[in-house]
Amino acid sequence: MGILLLPLADSVIMTGDVLGYHIDITIGTLIVWGVALLIGLIAEFIVGWRLPYGIFGAFVAGLVGTWLATEVFHFSLPIDYVFHDIPLLKALLGALLLIVLWHLVTYPLWHKRSHRSRRYAAAR
Repeated sequence: MGILLLPLADSVIMTGDVLGYHIDITIGTLIVWGVALLIGLIAEFIVGWRLPYGIFGAFVAGLVGTWLATEVFHFSLPIDYVFHDIPLLKALLGALLLIVLWHLVTYPLWHKRSHRSRRYAAAR
């Protein structure tokens, strides 16, 4: 299905001005957003923890993880699958790293709650 959409990837679906910036949403943009969402959801499933804000959190983790793995940390894998110029395994590793770091940073904040607050939340 992706091969059929590649010639149409530059087709503009929506255009407009937001806060003084001109924005064009193309089929290629929607493909990148869909791949980022899938990568974020798969990374959450592999790690076993969920990010805040549900699907939107997974989407942001997929976008930022893809950006980290491809633009910030330059490393290469011997085997990587590329879809619409997105290296899928590198993007998945970036999203996994981002989710693990998020939980390492936020774990002390929610782990030390008292048993009384947990019982109170469960009773409501």
